[in-house]
Amino acid sequence: MPQPFHLAIPVDDLTQAKTFYSQIMGCEQGRSDTQWIDWDFFGHQLVTHEVEKMPALAGENAVDSHAVPVPHFGVVLTMTQWRSLADRLRQANIVFVIEPYVRFEGQPGEQATMFFRDPAGNALEFKAFADPDQLFAS
Repeated sequence: MPQPFHLAIPVDDLTQAKTFYSQIMGCEQGRSDTQWIDWDFFGHQLVTHEVEKMPALAGENAVDSHAVPVPHFGVVLTMTQWRSLADRLRQANIVFVIEPYVRFEGQPGEQATMFFRDPAGNALEFKAFADPDQLFAS
């Protein structure tokens, strides 16, 4: 099993972040204080830190004819987890930056992917591979 990562991100409303990451994403809350919350983010540690002003968005890059937001973060899920998350996000009426679809179909690295933003505007990508050996295929 890979080692878990730690990622700290800015949010401009900790209450909104708490609702999003706990109720919509299904993450369990860990330690917290008045300006931050730790989350179990699919086995990894995500920390939402409240800031007065969000940083400017950097931009987008074209990938497979889609405008991919930069920066973004997320995790690789199993295909079953990915489908379940996509369904949960649709039921919560989350607006997708890139709707769930299969990228690089029939090519090395074929993957299911989706992009959306949290309430603070942080871009998230979740992907899955029918064949996990394709993760770093080129």
